[in-house]
Amino acid sequence: MAVEQPEIDIAPFIDHSLLTITATPEEVSKFCTEADKFRFPSICVYPCYVKQVVDFLYNKQPKICTVISFPTGTTTSKTKSYEALEAVENGASELDVMVNLTHIKTGQTNQLHREIAEICEETGKPVKAILEMALLTEEEKHLVTEVLMDAGVAFIVTNTGWYGGATVADVTLLKEITKANVGIKAAGGIKTYQQAANLILAGATRLGTSRGLELLNQQKIEN
Repeated sequence: MAVEQPEIDIAPFIDHSLLTITATPEEVSKFCTEADKFRFPSICVYPCYVKQVVDFLYNKQPKICTVISFPTGTTTSKTKSYEALEAVENGASELDVMVNLTHIKTGQTNQLHREIAEICEETGKPVKAILEMALLTEEEKHLVTEVLMDAGVAFIVTNTGWYGGATVADVTLLKEITKANVGIKAAGGIKTYQQAANLILAGATRLGTSRGLELLNQQKIEN
């Protein structure tokens, strides 16, 4: 007999993300309203919209998250630091920083560590380091996670969504490596409530998705 999984309220896990390159100020306001209404932990937008979100969500629960060097991570270290500092000056309270995967592929772990550690130290804000786990070997996943944890990140993010999405296997692996010392954000390709629930059960502490409302509607239907 199959064991019934417990119902999981996914709303407290959702980083409500609007990262389409054609997003308008009106859409940003709509996402802010939704994030506040459903008490999502954060809303994630591009840096150019941080000020708008800060004004809209003044004294509201959701944190204001933005992406840095997204989606490639291949800007220079100085550019990343400037972008991160400007975002914080504009009111961002969390930073999703795309990692330069070339540093891992070429063995430049010291450079990677230095780059991320500087952002963590200079901004004083929680940094969520974004990987593309679909592009990494098992060994590279272990290595980059250890380096990023040592650099001071608050979360490891599985994917941007541009080169594949979050998987239960990758979240399980990250949980094993991190040993709950940092958060795990599953992001990319989360299309169903059951998928979201499975990722949480595997160890995800945040879910990066633009489909928050759709997932909540599915949750109501399925439960």
